[in-house]
Amino acid sequence: MGGWDFLETQTSTVATEEIFTKTIMLRKYLFALLFLLSLVLVTCTIQTPEIKSKVPTNEHPLTIWWNQGYFAGENQSIKKIVSDWQQKSGIPVKIEIISEDDIDKQTIAALKEGKPPDILFSMRTDSALSSRWTWEGKLADVSDLLLPLKDLYSPIALESVYMYNKKTKKFGYYAVPFQQNSVHLHYWRNLIDDAGFVDSDIPQEWDAFWDFWKQAQDALRAKGQNIYGLAISLSPEATNDTFYAFEQFLEAYDIRLLDRKGKLQLDDPEVRQGLISTLEWVTSFYKDGYIAPEAVKWRGSDNNIEFLNRNAIMVDNTTMSIPASQRKDEETYLDRMVTVEFPKEPDGEKITSLVAVKQLLVFAESEHQQAAKDFLSYLVQPETLKPYFKSAAGRWYPVMPVLWEDPFWNDPADPHVFVAAKQFRNNSTRLLDRVLNPAYSEVHAENVWGQTMKRIVVDGISPEAAADEAIEKIKDIFARWGAIAPKKRSQSYN
Repeated sequence: MGGWDFLETQTSTVATEEIFTKTIMLRKYLFALLFLLSLVLVTCTIQTPEIKSKVPTNEHPLTIWWNQGYFAGENQSIKKIVSDWQQKSGIPVKIEIISEDDIDKQTIAALKEGKPPDILFSMRTDSALSSRWTWEGKLADVSDLLLPLKDLYSPIALESVYMYNKKTKKFGYYAVPFQQNSVHLHYWRNLIDDAGFVDSDIPQEWDAFWDFWKQAQDALRAKGQNIYGLAISLSPEATNDTFYAFEQFLEAYDIRLLDRKGKLQLDDPEVRQGLISTLEWVTSFYKDGYIAPEAVKWRGSDNNIEFLNRNAIMVDNTTMSIPASQRKDEETYLDRMVTVEFPKEPDGEKITSLVAVKQLLVFAESEHQQAAKDFLSYLVQPETLKPYFKSAAGRWYPVMPVLWEDPFWNDPADPHVFVAAKQFRNNSTRLLDRVLNPAYSEVHAENVWGQTMKRIVVDGISPEAAADEAIEKIKDIFARWGAIAPKKRSQSYN
């Protein structure tokens, strides 16, 4: 994969006999050496970014609004990157670290006033806002920044930022890919031990896998422990967790609401029935008492809290923040908590993982558009990014294949980062459907799936009626956006 496959091939060609006579210890050293060599090759290929801009005074510096990190190290890392670039460029920079709950609100208000920051990094903009802002012509085209660096990125990362501008009636690169996430599964080993099971008892077949957590709950309840098998959010409030997990379940059942041209397929009886069946399957866990009643009211971090308080045996989450939060507690991180791969899909195939790519944005109204691009060209160099990702403790995964070969992501002794990295590298992956049609970003923003599941488990309507309501909502959203030209891809995307 990426630089590793290339280097491995070259090594095999040059010194095949020598490699096969080396000891296991030498192979470990070789892996580290090849990673360093891959970085050297990239460094030789990509020159140090040229600074083309000037920002005349400290009164009007380059302004960066940055999503507050989960860990203090993330904030310190980005501040150091900014400080280093400021010294090299001589360009004054003002960086503001803003909470995740506030940064999008502040940006929306700043856009209304015509005074957005020059650069924005927010954890949530990719899910709904960046597609809308591109559509409205509010983002700067960054093709001149991205195209010289395109060989550094995975195809799926490039595809994620190739968006439609209604004003120009063209697709283009309107964001810089930064990092990616997917849905991950974690469980408490000590709780399944208490239930009388061991890790190897967990099945890999779809139905048996999910039934296992029900069996574990039943066993613990029989011992007087008031613990739930699953911490799956069904709440309209927990937009990302609820929506993203349900999209992953639809993918597992091979239900595609959009075709490859971004057209809705909701009038297809098989698609409608697949949606009904998936809604019935997910909500049955709640109805049968295997998910906490409060799950319909959870906000963004409540599934994490439910799991970390050991009120649930297993949880799904859209980042690796849960194990990352326990890294300093070695017993918990290395032994009690486990990250597990998804089971095989119901048809027996290996699951396709849905990924979201977090984005760096430059606004069309930026005072210092060229300076913003110069800084981002510096920021996304692999050697600059490597310490930043480590400061996040594996919560996010890089979008550059050369960084995947860092030993940090390939250490079997890390029971969480190593498993998550395999999920990104070894599984088939695809982007959420907003990449096919920007109207789908509003389906996410309104959390149609959270609303729909609440209608079933709280209001008591049937999965059939709830599915039909959801279909009408989605059709209405697409009608409001109108038609767009079919997307012409310049990259491979599956």
